[in-house]
Amino acid sequence: MESPFKGKTGFSRLLNAFGYSVEGFKAAFKHEDAFRQEVFLSVVLVPLGVYLGKTPIEKALLVAVILLVLIVELFNSAIEAAVDHTSIERHPLAKRAKDIGSAAVFVALTIVVSVWGLVLLA
Repeated sequence: MESPFKGKTGFSRLLNAFGYSVEGFKAAFKHEDAFRQEVFLSVVLVPLGVYLGKTPIEKALLVAVILLVLIVELFNSAIEAAVDHTSIERHPLAKRAKDIGSAAVFVALTIVVSVWGLVLLA
């Protein structure tokens, strides 16, 4: 069944999309410990990245990789919720999906450490 909001265009579509995004942030913050921890960390690291970056490009890189972690964590949380909605029984494919999502977060965190290290130590 298709969403009744699928055909909306223009400003009403933008307004709906914004509302869905706000609800998504609220849900992730309320239900996902890792997302909450990463938000708190980003509250510290984003201003620090702006302060420590010497050039606009460095500042943008330091901030962007922190935001990348939040994006990947949101996707990971969405995958986990969808898998859990499908079934809470243990299944190898469910485990694989969740493990791959977790690996994506790990890669994003590795990118943060790499970029911050290269920018600040170079």
